[in-house]
Amino acid sequence: QVHLVESGGGLVQAGGSLRLSCVASGGTFSINYIGWFRQAPGKEREFVAAISWGGASTYYAGSVKGRFTISKDYGENTMNLQMNSLKLEDTAVYHCAATSGIQVLGEYNYWGQGTQVTVSS
Repeated sequence: QVHLVESGGGLVQAGGSLRLSCVASGGTFSINYIGWFRQAPGKEREFVAAISWGGASTYYAGSVKGRFTISKDYGENTMNLQMNSLKLEDTAVYHCAATSGIQVLGEYNYWGQGTQVTVSS
């Protein structure tokens, strides 16, 4: 079993930056990918970014590419999401998620509770 705890959400003005962190514990040996999904009010949950557990490969949704950077040091259990040039439409609850599957956009087995990101004008 893998336990995920997020931190770093908050309120920021459009154009500003926030950094989210996710600490994984438990059976982390089983994780292949760890990443972020977000869900805005009235919308479906969507993929944001992911990174291979070893940190070698990164993946981004088109809407955040060039603005968000996901990172994780090899051997560390903390993954970070640096979010720059934030837009109003980035407002959502951001969930850390991890998968033992072989596909980065496959089903994610483990989920954190989520952290609220609110971007104001």
